[in-house]
Amino acid sequence: MAEDTRQDKRASFSAITEHNTNGMARTSAVASGKTGASKKLVIKNFKDRPKLAENYTEDTWLKLRDAVGAIQNSTSIKYNLEELYQAVENLCSYKVSPTLYKQLRQVCEDHVQAQIHQFREESLDNLSFLKRMNRCWQDHCRQTIMIRSIFLFLDRTYVLQNSLLPSIWDTGLELFRTHIVSNSAVQKRTVDGILEQIELERNGETIDRSLLRSLLGMLSDLQVYKDSFEERFLIETNRLYAAEGQRLMQERDVPEYLHHVARRLEEENDRIVSYLDQSTQKPLISCVEKQLLGEHMTAILQKGLGPLLDENRVTELALLYHLFSKVKGGLPILLQFWRDYIKAFGGEIVCTPEKDKDMVQELLDFKDKMDNVAQSCFTRNEGFINAMKEAFETFINKRPNKPAELIAKYVDSKLRAGNKEATEEELERILDKIMIIFRFIHGKDVFEAFYKKDLAKRLLVGKSASVDAEKSMLSKLKHECGAAFTSKLEGMFKDMELSKDIMIQFKQYMQNQSEPSNIELTVNILTMGYWPSYTPMEVHLPPEMVKLQEVFKLFYLGKHSGRKLQWQPTLGHAVLKAEFKEGKKELQVSLFQTLVLLMFTEGEEFSMEEIRTATGIEEGELRRTLQSLACGKARVLNKNPRGKDVEDGDRFNFNNDFKHKLFRIKINQIQMKETVEEQVSTTERVFQDRQYQIDAAVVRIMKMRKTLSHNLLVSELYNQLKFPVKPGDLKKRIESLIDRDYMERDKETPNQYHYVA
Repeated sequence: MAEDTRQDKRASFSAITEHNTNGMARTSAVASGKTGASKKLVIKNFKDRPKLAENYTEDTWLKLRDAVGAIQNSTSIKYNLEELYQAVENLCSYKVSPTLYKQLRQVCEDHVQAQIHQFREESLDNLSFLKRMNRCWQDHCRQTIMIRSIFLFLDRTYVLQNSLLPSIWDTGLELFRTHIVSNSAVQKRTVDGILEQIELERNGETIDRSLLRSLLGMLSDLQVYKDSFEERFLIETNRLYAAEGQRLMQERDVPEYLHHVARRLEEENDRIVSYLDQSTQKPLISCVEKQLLGEHMTAILQKGLGPLLDENRVTELALLYHLFSKVKGGLPILLQFWRDYIKAFGGEIVCTPEKDKDMVQELLDFKDKMDNVAQSCFTRNEGFINAMKEAFETFINKRPNKPAELIAKYVDSKLRAGNKEATEEELERILDKIMIIFRFIHGKDVFEAFYKKDLAKRLLVGKSASVDAEKSMLSKLKHECGAAFTSKLEGMFKDMELSKDIMIQFKQYMQNQSEPSNIELTVNILTMGYWPSYTPMEVHLPPEMVKLQEVFKLFYLGKHSGRKLQWQPTLGHAVLKAEFKEGKKELQVSLFQTLVLLMFTEGEEFSMEEIRTATGIEEGELRRTLQSLACGKARVLNKNPRGKDVEDGDRFNFNNDFKHKLFRIKINQIQMKETVEEQVSTTERVFQDRQYQIDAAVVRIMKMRKTLSHNLLVSELYNQLKFPVKPGDLKKRIESLIDRDYMERDKETPNQYHYVA
């Protein structure tokens, strides 16, 4: 019984087959007696392909055309957009795509063609025309997007598969370009209107920038921007700025003109950002720069660079550099004018003898000014810095020797005691600046000669402001010119140090003497080769001084046998104690002043001739000495008759009524002043040294080469000599050496020289 029941149950789960109308048979195993049996899905093809209703294509197209018309006329669409999209998909599925694409294109083309009429209205002004064009373009774009959204299936299947066919959006652009924008009258009015608006804006009026942005975007999208607009726009820009440049160069000064150019460039860049196509930037800016700058570079620099530099107008100079750096060939021409300006301005400082007094200070100020311009205005451009150095070197050597001499004197004025202008740091800075100017000088031997003479005075008269400053200057010169240049100067310092040690020993020696002197003697022992050569002068010293000199001579030669001492009174100085009605004073005076004043301890009044006979001082030196005592600020002598100059018949007496607020009065400033004779002798000594150097160089070269032509010898000399020299001077020295049998001319070729061993 149980078994039968199981069989019945199994029979009730047999397979069921359902037949669907579409020909698909689905077999489903409702259950299976065997565990793990698989399910089956059998798919069969349609027996017949489904067919569209007879008028489906025409009816659907009519619906779609109505919808397109509603979009184009901005009326409401009768049908659901999803339904329309589905209809397009259905048509595409039944291979109606080519027809549908052609029909859609035709409908769009008809509509666009109809739009042209609104642009043929003559009464419209340019701005109204542009607004109408913009409205038409905006409507067209909006409509094309809407139409494309309905026909998206067509766009993404049929059109995408046919590479030769433009998309619906591109078709819309093509139709608008062909039927509206490519119409010559419409295009001309559109471009004319846009150019008119831009010109109004350039003349300072406010315009609707969004309108221009939209219209120029339209030309760009339609790919006619370059041909229809840009070419004409650049021609108009060129014409406008060419005329403006010519006019403003006449009317305005250069700073005003430069600011105008900068403003114009800013405006044009703003136009590119606001409404012009980015591709226009390069040709537009290039056009403005060419017409406002490129065409007038020489005129701008001729008219304005000098005044800008004279007035130190840093802002305008920076602007000038910035603008010229944009123009082809701008910086080279600016560099040339900058170099010429420095040469002309500096040349005037150097070559005007009336300015000699302030020459060095003016050069330092000028260098500071030009450095500042190069740094802050010309962005530290290496070319400009090098051009400045070259210009300084050129003009400073236009006048040989004098700048070197004046620089040495300027250093002397700064290193001399009593120069309260500067602190140590400021003095160091001044010396650094002077070294920059010093580098440009070719005749450094002139500087050395005058510097050595002034240094000697500072050291011997005790007028040096600071030993540290002196040594700092010495190390700068050594670094710049080498150890050979400063060896003698260093020797002078060594002599001063040794002299101090000798004087300590001499004082101890004097204490052991049986007859102590009431005069305190200080002697500086100078090595002849280190110091400037002084003309020996025999003067009549008081017996006490002569006696002290002999004592010192015995002391010194006792320690250093074989040496010769030559007394040099020129730079000697003394402190005299004097009594006036007002009271006692101490007078700091030169040795010559001392000899004159000591005469008045023995007499009331003396003539100039009597003083000269008694002292033995040379006439010119005596006149200067008497002038300093009787005609200066501290008049310890009276001159009769009164006057600024000392004449032969003048008589002098002691001024007992002399008054001064200080106890110790310096009257020996005269020693620090350079006389005309000193200057001439220093210069002559430099030239003499140069002749020796030329002779030595010629002999050195000829000894090495044995035989040499004149031109090669001169060329070699220029390489070796460190000072400027004229070819004529070299020729004289060569002739002199031939006369002295150091070399000889070739008998057959006079231009050839042979060394004579």
